[in-house]
Amino acid sequence: MKRKTILEEVLDRGFTRRDFLKMCTALAATMGLDFSQTDQVVAAMEKNQRVPVIWLQFQDCTGCSESFIRSTHPKVESVLLNMISLEYSEALSAASGHQIEAALEHVLEHYPGEYILAVEGSLPTDDAFLTVGGVSAKETFLRAAKGAKAIIAYGSCSSWGGIPAAYPNPTKAKPITHFVKDKPVILVPGCPPIAEVMTGVIAHIITFGKLPELDHLGRPKAFYRHRIHDKCNRRAYFDAGLFAESFDDEGARQGYCLYKVGCKGPTTYNSCAEMRWNGGVSYPIQSGNPCIGCSEKGFWDNGPFFVRRAKIPASQTTINPETVGAIAVGVTAAGVAAHAMVTAMKKKDEHHDRGE
Repeated sequence: MKRKTILEEVLDRGFTRRDFLKMCTALAATMGLDFSQTDQVVAAMEKNQRVPVIWLQFQDCTGCSESFIRSTHPKVESVLLNMISLEYSEALSAASGHQIEAALEHVLEHYPGEYILAVEGSLPTDDAFLTVGGVSAKETFLRAAKGAKAIIAYGSCSSWGGIPAAYPNPTKAKPITHFVKDKPVILVPGCPPIAEVMTGVIAHIITFGKLPELDHLGRPKAFYRHRIHDKCNRRAYFDAGLFAESFDDEGARQGYCLYKVGCKGPTTYNSCAEMRWNGGVSYPIQSGNPCIGCSEKGFWDNGPFFVRRAKIPASQTTINPETVGAIAVGVTAAGVAAHAMVTAMKKKDEHHDRGE
């Protein structure tokens, strides 16, 4: 039986075309598209069918699923009910046991090459650490990956290995890219990723029928092209040499830069400072907590979170934060002295012109 288009699904659920256009506009904004490109999203949603999605969870904390269901632009119900057909998810499926396993088998059999495989959590190389129903995690993943159109690694665990791979890594946890090499994989790291980033990646695949542009590490450039430091609301304080020295000093209360208390924003690529969390309300640095670099590979083993470890790359930040304050004071003093000298010379010329 022919599946309905996304527009048909929306209208069948009692929404108006106006509601549909609002959803498309939100999707375009989430994907980082210009407003003029909204028509492309509308056209795609009018003709494209809902995409079957299998969501597997392995060595994880379910934080990525928790983040996903809190998407506000677009709302998660628009994604789950209108854009995709979530056929299998241990956390979100209403069915369980034999019923949900039958749904998984149905997708694998009837939609090869059409479904998206979303993976949350790392995989142990030792099967003894994660086996469900007598089937190892690795076998479950490889079987589902075989017929997938694309694979999305949600979170730092599936992207890099995550907390399960932290030293001494007893389960020998590995990212999913260690196990599959012949399928397109999109890495969406973060602990967890921003909800709108998660939905934006799926929306791009549905809209354009292909993967979004990826960087050299396999992350979508639309969301991982800037360092948090470059868009940070505290960046002006960094440039001025104003830092919080501890979490309860006057600098912290004034909202100064958190670099000296361990902020990893200068070395972390993510959209936190642009898209923010909880419907665009805030993000850790804005709320007073240093970035711990959770979207970067190996963040869990990069030393204590609240100790300054990050080295400032010189590509966009060329000032040494240790001396920037002294430089600012020196420049100011030099400017004052120069201004005084020019003023004195002007007064001398005026006196000369008057014959004094």
